[in-house]
Amino acid sequence: MTKAISPRSRKVRVLATLGPASNTPEMIAKLFEAGADAFRVNMSHGDQASKVPVIEAIRGLEKKFGRPTTILADLQGPKLRVGKFAEGKVVLNTGDAFVLDRDSAPGDSTRVQLPHREIFEAAHPDARLLLDDGKMVLRVTAVEKDRLVTRVEVGGTLSNSKGLNVPDMVLPLAALTEKDRSDLAFAVEQGVDWIALSFVQRPEDLMEARRLIGGKAALLAKIEKPSAIARLDEIMEQCDGVMVARGDLGVELPPQSVPPLQKRIVETARRMGRPVIVATQMLESMIDSPSPTRAEVSDVATAVYDGADAIMLSAESAAGKWPCESVAMMNSIADAVERDPAHGDRVHFTVTRPDPTTADALAEAAKNIARTVSASAIVCFTSSGSTARRIARERPTVPIVVLTPKIDTARRTGLLWGSHAVHTRDVDSFEEMVAKAKRMALRHKLAGAGERIVVCAGVPFKTPGSTNVLHVVTILGDELKNYTGPSDS
Repeated sequence: MTKAISPRSRKVRVLATLGPASNTPEMIAKLFEAGADAFRVNMSHGDQASKVPVIEAIRGLEKKFGRPTTILADLQGPKLRVGKFAEGKVVLNTGDAFVLDRDSAPGDSTRVQLPHREIFEAAHPDARLLLDDGKMVLRVTAVEKDRLVTRVEVGGTLSNSKGLNVPDMVLPLAALTEKDRSDLAFAVEQGVDWIALSFVQRPEDLMEARRLIGGKAALLAKIEKPSAIARLDEIMEQCDGVMVARGDLGVELPPQSVPPLQKRIVETARRMGRPVIVATQMLESMIDSPSPTRAEVSDVATAVYDGADAIMLSAESAAGKWPCESVAMMNSIADAVERDPAHGDRVHFTVTRPDPTTADALAEAAKNIARTVSASAIVCFTSSGSTARRIARERPTVPIVVLTPKIDTARRTGLLWGSHAVHTRDVDSFEEMVAKAKRMALRHKLAGAGERIVVCAGVPFKTPGSTNVLHVVTILGDELKNYTGPSDS
């Protein structure tokens, strides 16, 4: 039985990561009711078989709540690690020399194996090597064929198989591992909506993933490497959306560099019309505490003021003690920020100039007309979702009702700012378009009697990429009562 749930009053989307604390059907439904608009399935943890019931439970929400659901599968990407030590761990003292080599023998306080040929090929004197999430820092002093001689700049205790970051190198390493290829094929087979690619260093890294996806899901690039920042525009040209992965960015870069980079990535994504997610440690203290710190609340609010399409919870909803409370808190922060009278002006600090196309011109006009005539919603008819993305880029002050005959398009818009997707039959005429737009605005309680809506579509109908119609209509209020035609679904 469908349980109607009202459209979100806020425009920014909330993306919740699922995990041990939240992967049952009951908890997933609670997270949705608390405010989650989309769900992240982390392929780094657990096997593929364990993901099947989770994906089924997310899709089960569609029948329960009568709304398309959105699933993002996040691929693990390459993991760089040092080898093992004879004693399990060693202490590295600041100022000491330390060697990383290709020898598989257990390490000691003077050396350890580095089982990544690509690092030896890319290393150069003065490059930094960050160990254990940046807790220890080595500086390369000499590069030999199978040895890197380093000096310990920040010491500490280094144990078996700890992670390694190389912020000063672009590695000749593919972004997709064999595990990632298998996980990607599984995710596509399961019908997920978005696939997130880790370890993106250059635009070429996205090409193999794009080919393997074959148009069956949208591709999201995680911006977590300094080398990706240098080619940000090129990377965004090759993907459908981006994530500001602040965790790894904060390891490979000084922490004070991350906030301006976050703003730059969000601004670039908005300018190029790509949905952008701000992620990592947004409400970190809520892993253990039922309430966040004031600084965390301010951090989430900043992402909303900047106009991010989505804000993401990681361990807070996946493995924390308060998953529902974390989602509800994220929802309430976003709601409060968007009610701030200054929010609209701040969101439009980023100038999004339309491309010289009819579709872009109409998207900008739809936003301006909606504001000028005080419309209650913008209703767009779309097959591919491109019309909705264009309108969302303009950050209108009213909800965007996305009407599409394609369920995959409806699901993918779950990460799109201000969108409320409806999977519905296509229309065949201008009159039918207007009538359906009015019924949908009423049915989903996004407009009422006497209110105006802006309708955007393409003629001829059922032709992707033909957006060329903009129409303003007034709702009478009896459109549902008087309708005797076929079902809209």
